[in-house]
Amino acid sequence: MTSVRVDQQHDGHGTGDPAPGGGEGYHRALGARQIQMIAIGGAIGTGLFLGAGKGISKAGPSLILAYALAGLVIFLIMRALGELLMYRPVSGSFSEYAREFIGPFAGFATGWTYWLFWVVTGITEVTAAATYMTYWWDIPQWISALVFTVILYAANLISVKLFGELEFWFSMVKVTAIVGMILICAGILTIGFSDAGDTASLTHLWDLGGFFAGEHGMVSTLMTLQMVMFAFLAVELVGVTAGESKDPETVLPKAINTVPWRIAVFYVGALIMILSVVPWTEFQPGVSPFVAAFEKMGLGVGAAIVNFVVLTAALSSCNSGMYSTGRMLRDLALNGQGPKLFTRLTKSGTPLVGTTFSAALMTVGVWINYQWPGEAFDYVVSFATISGMWAWIMILVCQIRYRRKADRGLLPQSPFKTPGGIWSSGFALAFLGLVLTTMAMDEDNRVALYGAPVWGLLLAVSYLVLKSRDPEGAAFAKRP
Repeated sequence: MTSVRVDQQHDGHGTGDPAPGGGEGYHRALGARQIQMIAIGGAIGTGLFLGAGKGISKAGPSLILAYALAGLVIFLIMRALGELLMYRPVSGSFSEYAREFIGPFAGFATGWTYWLFWVVTGITEVTAAATYMTYWWDIPQWISALVFTVILYAANLISVKLFGELEFWFSMVKVTAIVGMILICAGILTIGFSDAGDTASLTHLWDLGGFFAGEHGMVSTLMTLQMVMFAFLAVELVGVTAGESKDPETVLPKAINTVPWRIAVFYVGALIMILSVVPWTEFQPGVSPFVAAFEKMGLGVGAAIVNFVVLTAALSSCNSGMYSTGRMLRDLALNGQGPKLFTRLTKSGTPLVGTTFSAALMTVGVWINYQWPGEAFDYVVSFATISGMWAWIMILVCQIRYRRKADRGLLPQSPFKTPGGIWSSGFALAFLGLVLTTMAMDEDNRVALYGAPVWGLLLAVSYLVLKSRDPEGAAFAKRP
């Protein structure tokens, strides 16, 4: 089967009739305003609002450096993705590029692994949302997890436009909250209001045990990289929206180029302000540093507001998971690497079967919250990180192979090239290798590495079974 390009037309039933306004049968309903906010929202999630508390307690102020360095690598990954998208924008882009530049099994493994990432992330985020609800109501976490899963599933079945609007407003809330937090902290540092006004100082960043104040110094900083990278997972979501963007050639590069300032403001800037106002020694794992900061300042109402914001952030990421999983399954099905029933679209252009199947698996999060309400978040976060990082690795490898072919004149040059070319991607790959090494050294995260070979074996067996049924199928042929 030929690759699924955005200029091809499919309806949801495989008839080949053009669908209204959309490549691959999708409706091009996502405009510049929504794509920009999806890109911004993808960089602000539970990893920052909840996971940063654990990172601060481990590494102290040096967590800021970890976010800055990881942010640079994320920018290089996004530019590599942008170069590929401008060469050929496709929905489900990661698996498509892996098929083209590495081979059919790589495309198969990437598509299914990225789908797994969003299912696990959905469980992670709905777990976090259920945790936040206990701030107001003493109700079992599993009840909140179930309600949120059902609501977001229903919203995703209505239309992609509704998904875009939800993400726009979810992201707007997150952005407004972080900017507000930065301004409040800046006011405390300069004017001195609130309970923290007398003690707030930038010297907190180096006076309380030094900048590398973790128990093991710089090693503690390195050991936070897994949680830091988890915070950035989903920033690549703009690649999945390519088939439903109204003007991908213009909108996607603009969204990608905003990555550096988003990281500088929302991560580095926010952490500098928070750790200057509240000493890092007062933060605890499992507690949002944003909520804790407001409580330490004596601004109880502010803490409640921020808890609502971090709840919104978790729901935003889960909403993105619902969106992504159905599209990845449909892309695999269109390429003959998944069941054909996943190709069906509703009249509003949403992949009904794929989204329903994924949402059903996300209800596993309800069971996890029922069994282990206290440890649920940490149990699933490492699985989400390693599966999400696979997509980043594939993006970088594909960019390297694409650039080499383009430089030899075998493929057209992309108008949106990665700064530094293949060397930048090589550096990013080395950094991701470092993150995987730190995961292997951390007993809490090592379980994900144990699960990875099992998942790989399952994919290999599934691939061989599908290939045996259709050995001559284009889905299993090496691309020229």
